[in-house]
Amino acid sequence: MDESNPAAFNGPSWSPNAANVGLAKLSLPNTTDPPSASNPPSQKVWLIFGATGHMGRSVTKAALSHGDIVSAVGQLFEDTPSSMENWHDDPDRYLGLLCDVRLRETVATVIEKTMKQFGRVDIIANCAGYGVIGACEDQDEHEIRNQFETNFMGTLNLIQLSLPYFRKRRAGRYLIFSSTSGALGVPGLGPYCATKYAVEGLIESMLYEVDQFSIRVTLVEPGHLRRDDVHVMDNGQRLPMFGHFKVAKASEPYMGKDAPAAHAQRALHWIGDNQPTSVVKAAELIWQLGHCSYPPLRLLLGSFAVDSIRDRLKSIIEEIEDWKHLSFPPLEGHEETPPEDGEGDGGEEDADAEGGRDDDDDDEDEDEEENAPPEGDQGVPRESAADADDHSIKNEHRMDVDVDVDD
Repeated sequence: MDESNPAAFNGPSWSPNAANVGLAKLSLPNTTDPPSASNPPSQKVWLIFGATGHMGRSVTKAALSHGDIVSAVGQLFEDTPSSMENWHDDPDRYLGLLCDVRLRETVATVIEKTMKQFGRVDIIANCAGYGVIGACEDQDEHEIRNQFETNFMGTLNLIQLSLPYFRKRRAGRYLIFSSTSGALGVPGLGPYCATKYAVEGLIESMLYEVDQFSIRVTLVEPGHLRRDDVHVMDNGQRLPMFGHFKVAKASEPYMGKDAPAAHAQRALHWIGDNQPTSVVKAAELIWQLGHCSYPPLRLLLGSFAVDSIRDRLKSIIEEIEDWKHLSFPPLEGHEETPPEDGEGDGGEEDADAEGGRDDDDDDEDEDEEENAPPEGDQGVPRESAADADDHSIKNEHRMDVDVDVDD
């Protein structure tokens, strides 16, 4: 199959699925050169980890609806091979697999099977994630390590195992799902935020390492999105709203309604149902992100993500401005001069030597003051330093006004 020819595969054109005509006007900025009539996309092979979650399922559906090829990866200990088989009826365009991103050998197996089935991988999207809601003090070591193993080490595993292939091919794209929790701390999600901060640091550093191989990396930072894409599991039940979060049992000091864990639970349930940005629209943008020519380092999804991260960055800038004087040398002429050796040790004799004056000198000063011309005489009044500065400032103001008028 000719992957460079957009007409070589039997699927929809670049325009969104007819069932989602409301997405027709949804597009990434022109600076990314998104897929369009003037930039028709070629068929891509997606490898999507965490495909059984809300976002993973929606991204899988979006890619398939646009005619792309998808290898969807479910959870090894939660899903079954049969539950992954019925997502699409075309074996030439869909493959359902299982793995545990914490186990490198299972990740390697998934990559190998995808390569064997479709011959290549163009885009790797990692939607796998796991979090615990609870105060930092209430989360045990096992749960904290499990979050790091899943969110950080899982991301590192799939990158390290696939990067040699992308590097040899000198082409490839990673879409790594982070979170607003990777840009700001959230009460009740301390360890989860720590894992996302680690992912952000990893990807931002790796960006400069792999750019020379034409490998592109994007951090996707969704806020609380409206779950308007209905997903039904293999048992006929709807997918839980926030199935990737576990609630830790609160200890006595953190059982109040104002406790951080309670705040996080309320935020997840209330904001998730009231966001103007839907998971369907987010998935459409993710598909465009996989096909655009110039992907950004970060893509924020949802008004909550935009507002909260922007406020966080603003507070950081304000704090830097408040304390930057501690990190810069003083202005010229305002340096603190250390006392010279022996200064101040002379006692009364030094005071007399430096500050003592003859009576004749005092008399001469008095005579000069009496003979000085009064203000107005000879047209030369004596101005104080403050008056002189004020006078120069007024002159500058008048010069500014003149310039503005001339303009």
